[in-house]
Amino acid sequence: MFQSLADNLDKTFRNLRGVGRISEKNITDALREVRIALLEADVEFGVAKDFIAKVKEKSIGEDVLKSIKPGEQIIKFFNDELTELLGGDQAPLDLNPPARILICGLNGAGKTTTSAKLALRLKKEGRRPLLIACDLYRPAAIDQLATLAKQIDVPIYTPEATETDVVKVAKDALAWAEKQNGTVLIFDTAGRQEIDQRLVEELKRLHAFLNPKETLLVADAATGQQAVSVATHFDEAVGITGIILTKLDGDSRGGAALSMRAVTGKPIKFAGEGEKLDQLFEFHPTRMADRILGKGDIVGMVEQVADKVNEADAMRSMQRMQEGKFDFTDFLDQMKMIRNLGPLEGLLGLMPGFNKIKKQLPADAFNNKKMNRTEAIVLSMTPEERRKPEIIKGSRRQRIAAGSGTSLAEVNQLIKQFGEMRKMMKSPSKMKGLMRQMGGSGGLGDMMKNMGGGKFPGGKFPF
Repeated sequence: MFQSLADNLDKTFRNLRGVGRISEKNITDALREVRIALLEADVEFGVAKDFIAKVKEKSIGEDVLKSIKPGEQIIKFFNDELTELLGGDQAPLDLNPPARILICGLNGAGKTTTSAKLALRLKKEGRRPLLIACDLYRPAAIDQLATLAKQIDVPIYTPEATETDVVKVAKDALAWAEKQNGTVLIFDTAGRQEIDQRLVEELKRLHAFLNPKETLLVADAATGQQAVSVATHFDEAVGITGIILTKLDGDSRGGAALSMRAVTGKPIKFAGEGEKLDQLFEFHPTRMADRILGKGDIVGMVEQVADKVNEADAMRSMQRMQEGKFDFTDFLDQMKMIRNLGPLEGLLGLMPGFNKIKKQLPADAFNNKKMNRTEAIVLSMTPEERRKPEIIKGSRRQRIAAGSGTSLAEVNQLIKQFGEMRKMMKSPSKMKGLMRQMGGSGGLGDMMKNMGGGKFPGGKFPF
């Protein structure tokens, strides 16, 4: 998300930092480029115009023009205004009893999946969520929500197939909920391809009956300019209390996030980045502003990793590395751990400066198909071969290639790369150098360049 905007801003601010003396003309020229970048990112025109005006007003002050590093000060003003535009502080859900959450939005925005994602998140927090299917126009939506509810082990209320009155469904669901000992009720409502009066009136009736603590608009991050009218219509109809942006991993512009927050004044509470049910994250304006400006989101990355990695397994794996006992069984465990983290590209995208590093990496650095083939090779080895890679010679390699559906060359390459990796792990000086690169001035960039262009034969990753 925001990739094109981040790239354009990086170029503009890089030029601004290089200017020895800042004048009103410098600022005007730079902010003109910023305005163009915002518009290209699908930020609504009025929002972009007001944003630039606020930044310019602060940037042409005497204190800035006379300061030692005026370029840095202007970037700070931009960061502050961007954070404010995105909502300032993170806005939590109001889950005081009776905790009722009404989910609304257009068809295709991801309401049903988001309802299940939210239920899973609340369940992990120790709450007892209940899902209630209120989409009476699309039977598949009810079936989909029921399937998702089963996957996350959350109780669900589904109406009769012949039911047409959504308020009656809600009334029956409330009676059902009293017997379920739930603490949070999530109502998944019907959507349309376009907003129409029938949908609006139905939502108004349902909202009036439920009087929910939270009315959350689920919106596709790629909605673009339409985001403003969508958010405005739903807010006028039922008074939304917050926004959940979906598909942030699939849209490089992200103007919808800036526009909807500015127009409605309602906070973006969550963001969906990925298809898995555990990929719904709190939206933190400050962290998002940092990501847009290329500063990354280390806190967000740590939270994601900590939630999905078994600490005991990770420590055991690290100890085996330090003892020089790392084998293909450990390697297989590492691959499973990586898969649990979700798309690596998205996770590493939270690292400061990763977008610049990414351009230097091999084209197939994040190729899932390559990881699948590597896993197939390791799974085709016998337990003894995984423990003792040195015994994997000619005939064994041919058998592994045939069993994994890969070529002998691929098997040879993996074993050679793995051998190089083991040698490095057994060398205290090389391991210290690698750790120093991970935490030193070169950071992730030096480490990954070494991995992708010299440390491993052929400039390839070992998976």
